[in-house]
Amino acid sequence: MTWPPHITVAAIVHRNGKFLMVEEKVNGETVLNQPAGHVEPGETIIDALLRETMEETGWEVSPVCISGIYYYQAATTTYHRLTFVADPVRQVTTELDTDIIACHWLSLEELDNWQLRSPVVMTCINDYLIGQQAPLSILTHM
Repeated sequence: MTWPPHITVAAIVHRNGKFLMVEEKVNGETVLNQPAGHVEPGETIIDALLRETMEETGWEVSPVCISGIYYYQAATTTYHRLTFVADPVRQVTTELDTDIIACHWLSLEELDNWQLRSPVVMTCINDYLIGQQAPLSILTHM
């Protein structure tokens, strides 16, 4: 197990019944994930969310609330994931990170046709759908 844990952020971006999702290659497999990634040194959580979403999807988003904080133990790595609900603002570019195959707007039904990166992906969507949320004001940056 890798320690310290990996601190990651993810965005639930929902529009017209569809979720903004990222198609990526992980360990040789094509999988689907929310726009997500690691918080970099010196970066705020919100800055990481905005950067990762832009790098992976080309979309500028506006965070609305926190939908959950998740612990996930992969084979050798521990992840602590802060997931946010964000509104889509505008698509800025179509040039994506090199490890991203494409981004897609997908309905719940369409998600069934994909292999997800981890069980956390659907857990986050389900928590969003039941209205689980906390205000952004619970984040304090000093």
